[in-house]
Amino acid sequence: MTRSIDFYFDYLSPYAYLAWLRLPEVCTPRKVQIVARPVLFAGLLNYWGHLGPAEIPPKGQHVFKECARFAAMAGIPFRSPRYHPFRPLTALRVSLAEVAQDRQTDVISAIFAAGWAEGEDLGDAETIGAALQSAGLDGNALLSAAYEPSAKLKLRQETQTAVEAGVFGIPTMLVDGELFWGLDQLPYLAMFLDGKDPLDSIDVSKITSEGRAAVRPASLQRGPHQDR
Repeated sequence: MTRSIDFYFDYLSPYAYLAWLRLPEVCTPRKVQIVARPVLFAGLLNYWGHLGPAEIPPKGQHVFKECARFAAMAGIPFRSPRYHPFRPLTALRVSLAEVAQDRQTDVISAIFAAGWAEGEDLGDAETIGAALQSAGLDGNALLSAAYEPSAKLKLRQETQTAVEAGVFGIPTMLVDGELFWGLDQLPYLAMFLDGKDPLDSIDVSKITSEGRAAVRPASLQRGPHQDR
């Protein structure tokens, strides 16, 4: 039976772009299949009550600088989309397996490259269609399929499935019930796949909310200026 990894992503995330390019280096030699699952990042944020990096200006600047550093060191083209944040709905819907079918990998690669390597506007349907056409795909047919009610419903379902799996951020890799959140988790993912997870020798219950890392009672909470 072929082992597989669910790759949850949204085109809004530069980390997702970089992870999409680097994940095959982990999976291909280990004969692990990548199952791409586009989800609406805003839906995850709303469910968990989080703010996105774009809503926290210093964090947003840090994200772009960190990704630019990583890309430069890895020799990966990196350029911010023309507008950010943007509405990713069309790009996500056209990337669903039910829409892209056996060309899903090509569709995702083309859209990521258009936005994060070439700086195009991923919130614009015509731009997306042109990127797909340039990659040898039928952009018009794919966009038409993405506007079908079934595609809109499927994206909502994929986002809900991600929430139910405990996904809270983008990108997230899920394998054998274990979540790996973020580009920086790829080395740990590789170790996990090789059966060398450092957590195998640790009693995780002692460092999670089931053990010592419980939430401090409200009566013991301190304000930001009360620690002395």
